[in-house]
Amino acid sequence: MTPFTHLDGRAAPLAVANIDTDQIIPKQFLKTVDREGLGKGLFYDLRFDGDGHEKPDFVLNRPAYQGASILIAGDNFGCGSSREHAPWALLDFGLRCVIAPSFADIFYNNCFENGLLPVALPAEAIKALMDEAKGGNHIFSVDLEAQTVISPAGKRFDFTIDAGRKEKLLKGLDAVGETLQHAGDIDTFEDRRRMAEPWMEARA
Repeated sequence: MTPFTHLDGRAAPLAVANIDTDQIIPKQFLKTVDREGLGKGLFYDLRFDGDGHEKPDFVLNRPAYQGASILIAGDNFGCGSSREHAPWALLDFGLRCVIAPSFADIFYNNCFENGLLPVALPAEAIKALMDEAKGGNHIFSVDLEAQTVISPAGKRFDFTIDAGRKEKLLKGLDAVGETLQHAGDIDTFEDRRRMAEPWMEARA
């Protein structure tokens, strides 16, 4: 998993509350367990019309927001089903951070397991950030170590985050990576168990 430390990037404002995971990545794109390529389905029904043509008024289709790595969204982002494809699609599209007033619990947890930083800020802070994001081509800074978001105008917003989750993101550790930090202890335990209980070993 790619570590998250500091991000300087363009921010796209999506001022819509209750964006659910089916809107983030519709069900027809859930036939794969491959994380690559899911970006094409991100916000599919919002980005494209019935003929598959881009809707020019959708924020991520506007030239000013091409290459955005930060999404500023409305309240209760990621509600709905628990599909892990949602953070996968956001990441594959190039987004590394979502800033919103609140997140659905399961989506919030899935973000940390996949290297996507969810930042919860008060509604007034979200409005201020969205106002600055309008027009695009403005660089925002998100610093996980300092737990700050800095707007293009220099306004600073502090956010809170669980210390354990922060450490995992800084080191780029998912659940498997976290376990592998103890690989030496696991090997030692297995060696001792094999010596003490050799009959437990599977036989071909």
